[in-house]
Amino acid sequence: MSLDTPVQYSLRTRAEEFFRKLQNEITSTLEVLDGGEKFFQETWQRPGGGGGRTRVMSEGSIFEKAGVNFSAVHGEAPESMAGSDTAVSFFATGVSLVLHPRSPKIPTVHANFRYFEQSNNQAWFGGGMDLTPYYLDEEDAFHFHSTIKTACDKHDISYYPRFKKWCDEYFFIKHRGESRGIGGIFFDNLSADHLREREKIFDFVQDVGQSFLPAYVPIVEKHRDERYTEEEKHWQLLRRGRYVEFNLVYDRGTRFGLETNGRIESILMSLPTVARWEYNVTPAAGSPEARLEAVLKNPREWV
Repeated sequence: MSLDTPVQYSLRTRAEEFFRKLQNEITSTLEVLDGGEKFFQETWQRPGGGGGRTRVMSEGSIFEKAGVNFSAVHGEAPESMAGSDTAVSFFATGVSLVLHPRSPKIPTVHANFRYFEQSNNQAWFGGGMDLTPYYLDEEDAFHFHSTIKTACDKHDISYYPRFKKWCDEYFFIKHRGESRGIGGIFFDNLSADHLREREKIFDFVQDVGQSFLPAYVPIVEKHRDERYTEEEKHWQLLRRGRYVEFNLVYDRGTRFGLETNGRIESILMSLPTVARWEYNVTPAAGSPEARLEAVLKNPREWV
């Protein structure tokens, strides 16, 4: 089946429309939440086919850097993706975001939802969201995970435990022996041979995508006015360094963008404005920093 058959075209068009609207909803909500800066938008075209909208907020009252991308691209798939010597074309659309708050009391958050198809009749959804706090708040962890679980349980009660475990395994910095954050969910290659089953997967992706703001915004509102010290800010910058390490070394989305001649500014939008690397930093025993580190080395069940 080609990419332009009515069945496939309908699904990919509706997926593209949903992700475009989701970007609009998220950025408009974040602008109101921040109350200071607005998102700068740059539209771009991909050499080879398609393009997208990159929206970035810098130096806001809450968000030091926030990026929310939408893209819908197509072209010839690299051999490493096609899995054969035969030329295979692809189409990919999705929305991705990373929000780096100014305050170390507010967690960084990442979310990504995407649809991908190839002309050899392969098509799937992927995505997820995860929370990266600098100081552990168990109420925040419960709220974030329970909101996601509710969205998952609506479709399949096996989804949350399965995708939570996948998230813990995926967002793991192997050379550090620790997780990037306290997790969420991650899923990839969700597919089905029959259109009806693909529609069910799309319904799930829409519900999970729409759960992002209810999962994250209350956490920001809870901590937005809390004071913090220079020492706490310093710890945040050190932890941001670990975030950078994961994204540049392990993240599949980053590799996909680079391998498909993606737009480098949009690909590296996920990196924070400022981060630190220092030699052999070890938190004091019993400190809040050590408490966070213990959870990162031994992921917990939050709901």
